[in-house]
Amino acid sequence: MNHALFAADALLPGGWTRNVRLTWDAAGDIAHVEHDAKPVAGDPVANGPLIPGMVNLHSHAFQRAIAGLTEFRGRSVDGQQDSFWSWRTLMYRFALRLDPAQMEAIALGLYVEMIEAGYTSVCEFHYVHHDADGRPYADDATLALALMRAAHRAGIGLTLLPVLYQTSGFGGTAPGDGQRRFIRSTDSMLRLLERLKPLCDAQGARLGLAPHSLRAVPPEGLRQALAGLDAIDATAPIHIHIAEQTKEVDDCIAWSRQRPVAWLLDHADVNARWCLVHATHMDTDEYARAARSGAVAGLCPTTEANLGDGIFDLPAWRAAGGVWGVGSDSHICVNAAEELLMLEYSQRLATRQRNVVADRGQPHVATAMTLAAVQGGAQAAGRLDPGCVAGLAIGQRADFVVLDAAQPALAGLNAEDMLSSHVFASHRTSAIDAVWVRGEQRASGGRHLLHDSAAAGFVAARTQLLSTT
Repeated sequence: MNHALFAADALLPGGWTRNVRLTWDAAGDIAHVEHDAKPVAGDPVANGPLIPGMVNLHSHAFQRAIAGLTEFRGRSVDGQQDSFWSWRTLMYRFALRLDPAQMEAIALGLYVEMIEAGYTSVCEFHYVHHDADGRPYADDATLALALMRAAHRAGIGLTLLPVLYQTSGFGGTAPGDGQRRFIRSTDSMLRLLERLKPLCDAQGARLGLAPHSLRAVPPEGLRQALAGLDAIDATAPIHIHIAEQTKEVDDCIAWSRQRPVAWLLDHADVNARWCLVHATHMDTDEYARAARSGAVAGLCPTTEANLGDGIFDLPAWRAAGGVWGVGSDSHICVNAAEELLMLEYSQRLATRQRNVVADRGQPHVATAMTLAAVQGGAQAAGRLDPGCVAGLAIGQRADFVVLDAAQPALAGLNAEDMLSSHVFASHRTSAIDAVWVRGEQRASGGRHLLHDSAAAGFVAARTQLLSTT
């Protein structure tokens, strides 16, 4: 039996289309996309334009509980002004106190927020593995399973990326005590992946690997981990933090005489399976080479702004044919529209121009950005094949968002301008009416079915954590 929804306007991969009737099967995959259609008796009718659900391609779920709690003046670890590195010290202290129940409650609250904000899938870059003393749990997958349960309960699509973390700096510097919950040998990581693979398959989740960064994974560990991953699943996605900070670039040059992206391209088979998270500080040659590799640039505009990372050169990346998507990373903001807004505005500030992420083929910025970010996010999530999440098309999952045509910022506009107002002029999530994930309606009237209970659980977990400070 197929399920259906009629929308007067829908953003399909080829652009805006009038009078679209979507039908999907019991597995939640789109079976038909009818153009110039009419609603069949009994069909639900969307209350506004239909847009594809967004993949959040970079998430550290537990960090949502410290969002807003590091916004005060302090001194960084190097004696200079507050920076990413001073923020990281505070984050490490928080991570040391988490227990599995708190991890699950925070993740559930976050994933419910994500769905309400237009995300229908998430790539979870998961690096808190062990107990507070740095010892493996009796079940080594304890915290990964907590994240999987949270995603399942919220109903969000999941790409789980266990993180390999071995050193604290380039050249094999020993990890610090604050990193003790993250550290794994390559062999233990591969055993964890083997344990998680059938569990992810059963849940409909995708499993990949995240070598944390070049400073955290020595060359031999990286080589062995990638070979081991290929033996488990040669198509699995690979994500890595890279070139986020200028200090990271400087340290990499001091270690290897190469910039980090150039080193990675020379020493690993970087291809379309890879997501280069941040990649903020690249030179001209790195932009061109990385784009040619087919890797996705994983951009996290609100986190990158919050941490003072710098501005990614998106015009250079697009000119080289690069693919990109967006993530909310530390979750200082949980909103797909606001990530797109921040990305476009950062480019305007850098170039002193307007409507940067648009072109003659697609002059409307919000439409161009949404289509590009959906495609890039699907690739980063390892979900470009049929049955996956690359947009509103036959064979893709029925993951979509209905904008609220009655919201004052949108009311009375055409569909394309409604999307523009959703990104640039709305009250963010108030412009979303409903969200479906894999054909199941998860949010109605802008609220997830678990909104109240998930929010209460999140607040309780955060309160517990803060009381132990």
